[in-house]
Amino acid sequence: MDAFRSLPGAVLDSAVLDSAVMDSAVMDSFVIAHLGDPFREQRALEGGRGLSPLGDRVVIELAGSDRLTWLDSITSQSVARLRAGESTELLVLDPQGRVEHVAAVFDDGSSTWLIADAADAAGLAAWLRRMVFRADVSVAVRDDLAAVGFFAGGKAEELALAAALAPQGIAVAWTDPWPEVQPGGHQYHLGDEHPGAAFRWRSVVVDAAGAAALADAVAATAEAEWAGALAAEALRIAAWRPRWAAEVDDRSIPHETDWIRSAVHLDKGCYRGQETVAKVHFLGHPPRRLAALHLDGTENVLPEPGSPVIADDAEVGHVTSAARHHELGPIALAILSRRAPVGDVVVRTPEADIAAAQEVIVPADAGSTADVPRLTRLSRRPSAPDPRNG
Repeated sequence: MDAFRSLPGAVLDSAVLDSAVMDSAVMDSFVIAHLGDPFREQRALEGGRGLSPLGDRVVIELAGSDRLTWLDSITSQSVARLRAGESTELLVLDPQGRVEHVAAVFDDGSSTWLIADAADAAGLAAWLRRMVFRADVSVAVRDDLAAVGFFAGGKAEELALAAALAPQGIAVAWTDPWPEVQPGGHQYHLGDEHPGAAFRWRSVVVDAAGAAALADAVAATAEAEWAGALAAEALRIAAWRPRWAAEVDDRSIPHETDWIRSAVHLDKGCYRGQETVAKVHFLGHPPRRLAALHLDGTENVLPEPGSPVIADDAEVGHVTSAARHHELGPIALAILSRRAPVGDVVVRTPEADIAAAQEVIVPADAGSTADVPRLTRLSRRPSAPDPRNG
């Protein structure tokens, strides 16, 4: 939107964006890399003062009386009883349980609003339209709307909610469910503390008038400021928060990235891909696992997505996202083989090999560590009594 493209100090050229943020094929001049100081912008976001225009997101509106029950029947999340003003997240899986699409979900009582990564939105909308059949549902990609992200609890939230689209008197404002394990979900990470607990991320949907009003409101106060994509991505990576544009490939299943925590309801009815979700959760051992990497900063090199991760002289995975964090330094998320060792690794780049300390997010035995009932294997049934023994 024009109101965001003209923000003072905004660096809009996609060439300056680190490729860890987004594939340049889906970037345009709307995406703001930074406004002069990504570290300051990270601190502003965390402090509730920063607002980040999400030019790499697209808004989809679902309308019609069947929208929630229909969406419930075809996706991983239980949304049939989603009330006005509530938020959640869902996945669209293929028949083998692989992640195809991802969306943030908010309902205002009349429409259900989806926020998706830009490169995923057209495919998601097309798939949803194919699934309507006789349901009272319409699917519209709202190119006239934009999303703005911020952390809850500060001046940024106050200004964003005042500017948000509110056709039913309820601000279209999604609250990221990542800070807590959602009903019907499960967390594979076994540590006492999860960095996602502090990731109080929200996104509002704005139209052109709302964007202009928000830009004016931020300009008129010293209590809020703008932040770019580099800052928002650094905080996401530090929270171990997966994203379609970064952590998903054509092999991804939800267990590998701990996405069952926020986007899958294990107790809901049948949906495409559910068999794989249940099998891997109950029997364990997803083929890959997400790990956090703390990179050695002496080389001053940040790896690009796809950079190989090496352990014991063998390639064991690849980097999916990387950023420079204002406190943690250079960090990354990586998808590794389940059998990859849990110790230090090396990230290989054209410039240098970067040493990295690994922090396990999803353990190799994820699923088998879940507190779930186990069915006796048929092969272990007690044998029938021998009639010869009376």
